[in-house]
Amino acid sequence: MTELEKMKAGQLYDYSDPEIYAAHVRAVELCDEYNATTRTQTAERERILRQLFGSLGACPVVEKNIRVDYGFNLHAGDKFFANYDCVFLDCAPITFGDNVFIAPQCGFYAVNHPFEAALRNRGVEYGRPICVGSNVWFGGGVKVMPGVTIGSNVVIGGGSVVVKDIPSDSLAVGNPARVVKKLPPLEE
Repeated sequence: MTELEKMKAGQLYDYSDPEIYAAHVRAVELCDEYNATTRTQTAERERILRQLFGSLGACPVVEKNIRVDYGFNLHAGDKFFANYDCVFLDCAPITFGDNVFIAPQCGFYAVNHPFEAALRNRGVEYGRPICVGSNVWFGGGVKVMPGVTIGSNVVIGGGSVVVKDIPSDSLAVGNPARVVKKLPPLEE
């Protein structure tokens, strides 16, 4: 099994492997290219995003200074909005539904490192997927940790650190984020 296959299977993998490194460089260069565009270069910006994301729905808006580890594990539905300075560490899938709004300086970290120092020092890591439903709003500076699932019709308050699953129809805030209010179900 290659290191890339191990990564995709959620196993420990060597992140210095040449194939993984090449995938990372590709994503970083696409981010750099995107971040160098101007607001009016809408067709060029969308072209780059569609190369960067594994899949991307209709009407995406992503502000500058996006940072992505690999891209092929990053998926978003229709009307995806990410504000300035967002980070997506996607060694495992990071998936967003439709109508997801992300405020500035949010981070989605699907990567994890072993707790055992000797193992960690060997240069291995692993990922756990992040899954976000539809109609979700992340306030400024939210951080979402590996392995978290967030339901639909959710608001995550600014500055929150999400370390556990958040059910649908919820307002969650804090560090660690916890549900503080049940929201009415979205009527479509």
